[in-house]
Amino acid sequence: MWHWGVEGTGGYGAGLTRYLAASGIRVVEVDRADRQDRHRQGKSDPLAAVGAARAAQSGRASGAPKGRDGAVEAIRALMVARRRARNERTQAINQARSLIITGPDDLRARFARHSAAALAAAIAALRPRPGDAAEYAVRVALRELGRRVEFLDAQLERLDDLVTPLVTARAPGLLALHGVGPDTAALLLVVAGDHPERLRSEAARAHLCGVAPIPASSGKTRRHRLNRGGNREASHALWRIVITRMSSHADLGPLGRPG
Repeated sequence: MWHWGVEGTGGYGAGLTRYLAASGIRVVEVDRADRQDRHRQGKSDPLAAVGAARAAQSGRASGAPKGRDGAVEAIRALMVARRRARNERTQAINQARSLIITGPDDLRARFARHSAAALAAAIAALRPRPGDAAEYAVRVALRELGRRVEFLDAQLERLDDLVTPLVTARAPGLLALHGVGPDTAALLLVVAGDHPERLRSEAARAHLCGVAPIPASSGKTRRHRLNRGGNREASHALWRIVITRMSSHADLGPLGRPG
């Protein structure tokens, strides 16, 4: 049976993958050549095509391509916007705190101990009055940063209202696990794509999250080390789950110790 090896099925190869799948052709995902091969043979499109063909023909590449349609693709698109909004919100809060630290004494005394949410609400309500040019400019800048945070909060809330139902319908069992919320579940779904068999076993999940032990023995020394590969977003999702469980699981104390 004919089959094609495509590199980057979740990126630039997504269109080609969809076309081949619609034509009834089996597609397997091909990893890019490792660093030693690129250093030894060079890097070009013809060499990459030959490497992909050999990987698919030999069976070394056998992974299912990532899907770019359905509920998971909808979640992925919404999470792109959500991630950007969250990062911009953090930047705006940090910029506001920096202005407060270097600003007038009354501003430092007034806002020094505010939480992020309370700080955004307080500085958004500032009413700068003309006076000293520098102090007036600081107050105007703080007000605009506060309003930006409020705008981003509203945007995040709208995106969450769209993401949560999609995640609930796609993976209710995942949300039922302690320490897994809609955001974390969405990250794991996006990593797995439309093919949950990517997470077919505990070992596969460990490799995906970069926490699987792999042999690192030499001579008489027998040891293992953690896999440094895996997916960064999956690793971050696992970190969230672990931290949440350590801090709040009923079987553990407040610091993660058996309680």
